[in-house]
Amino acid sequence: MKNQEYVQNAQRSKVVSIMLLYIASIVIILLGASFSVFSAVNNISFTVLDSKIPGLIFGVVVLFLGVRYFLSVRKLKAEVYKASSKFSWYNFKKEHIQKSLSKSR
Repeated sequence: MKNQEYVQNAQRSKVVSIMLLYIASIVIILLGASFSVFSAVNNISFTVLDSKIPGLIFGVVVLFLGVRYFLSVRKLKAEVYKASSKFSWYNFKKEHIQKSLSKSR
């Protein structure tokens, strides 16, 4: 019940933006997993600095980054859906970021 109230209070643009980020992260996860399987089945490898690296490794890295991005979107969603959150260019200034980091420690 609490989640429904949360979404109703959020602006529609926020909900759409977060959903697009979720979709992008899921696509990255699926691409990483499918490339890993494709590389393993077809024995694909890449030459990097005169070393052969299996394509499976690259797929696992992309999969990991997709999962990490998905978890980051979850944390972002919690911050964005707060009633007190609003867009401001001040949030991107160096002093504000440093203050935020020092408060979180």
